[in-house]
Amino acid sequence: MSISENLMRLREQVAAACRKANRDEREVALMAVSKVHPAEAIIEAYAAGQRLFGENKVQEFQSKHEQLGSLEGANIHLIGPLQSNKTSKAAELFDAIDAVDALKIAQRLDTTATSLAKRLPILIEVKLSHEESKHGIAPAELSALLDAIAPLKFVEAVGLMTVPPWSEEPETARPYFRQLRQLRDEAQKLHPSVTQLSMGMSNDFIVAIEEGSTCVRIGTAIFGKRIYPAQQDQ
Repeated sequence: MSISENLMRLREQVAAACRKANRDEREVALMAVSKVHPAEAIIEAYAAGQRLFGENKVQEFQSKHEQLGSLEGANIHLIGPLQSNKTSKAAELFDAIDAVDALKIAQRLDTTATSLAKRLPILIEVKLSHEESKHGIAPAELSALLDAIAPLKFVEAVGLMTVPPWSEEPETARPYFRQLRQLRDEAQKLHPSVTQLSMGMSNDFIVAIEEGSTCVRIGTAIFGKRIYPAQQDQ
């Protein structure tokens, strides 16, 4: 199937999941995760009406950015972990940063965003699993981090994201999604801008929608299998 056909099918699935959960489908954004896919794939998805994209690495997207030119209305987020030495370029290239897990990163993003007079929404990544491969802050650290980010001039925390342990059984992700929603609800009491929940991928997005996700991140089901280079720079 083509990228256009895949997008149409996924939009229908998201809409059906929203109906089942008694939610307005406009509350749930479909993010096309275009990491490790060429700029041509992004252009094809854009032509099919897709506007929200997720990229994993700053340097990889920098090379694509030069090929993309200006896709009017496209909104491209960095969804992978961000190294301190890449914050300046990330703030320039991306419309939002979805995986902030340290005050230092937020402060460095704010420095560049301030120089550009560019409002930069960020999501705080929360680590809810015990897997060493997962990134994010501990739930107990979330409140203090949001308090510290609040005074920043151009960076604003607008939500939370998490990645549960991989499983072929979608239901195993439900407790993690539910916990993130509860953390979001608690955080909103002091930080009303924290409204978004980025959670759910190809295998578990229906469960994520049932638990309140406002953005599901889908890659392979849109673009097909990724072919990873032997070595990639961040």
